[in-house]
Amino acid sequence: MTNNKTLDKQLVINIAEQTLTMYQQQTEVARYVVSTAKNGIGSQQDSGCTPLGRHIIEQKIGGSEPMNAVFVGRVPTGEIYDANLGELHPKRDWILSRILWLSGLEEGLNKGSNGQGGCDTYERYIYIHGTPDTEPMSIPLSHGCIRMRNEDIVELFEQVEEGTPVTIVVD
Repeated sequence: MTNNKTLDKQLVINIAEQTLTMYQQQTEVARYVVSTAKNGIGSQQDSGCTPLGRHIIEQKIGGSEPMNAVFVGRVPTGEIYDANLGELHPKRDWILSRILWLSGLEEGLNKGSNGQGGCDTYERYIYIHGTPDTEPMSIPLSHGCIRMRNEDIVELFEQVEEGTPVTIVVD
């Protein structure tokens, strides 16, 4: 159930600044450093880019999981990330702690498909999620998702609802 207090929240992800800002009634209430896509901005399937435009949080996943819980296919594996696990799986794109699964609202830009093919944020599995604390922030390094520090994603997760607007802008 949503109440008016959550409806007036919105998130803005700024690619140039590598920040995620939460606003409540147009007032900035929190700002976090993030890491967006290494491949830059774009919405095409398999591009590895971060999509621009208007989105919503379609699904919140992992609310009862411990900090640093590892997810594969949006399912907790039972593992808790630490440096040893990281060394055992150096190529894994770690999705930790919490997942906010985004859905695009703009047909042909970040929803459905366009002349180049699929461009659907939800079908591309674009999330806001936790990442190992050893991963740098403020530098675009993800495969399309918006990565956050684990403490930050847990804090943010508690303050937003499914349906919260998320706008991704260049600057």
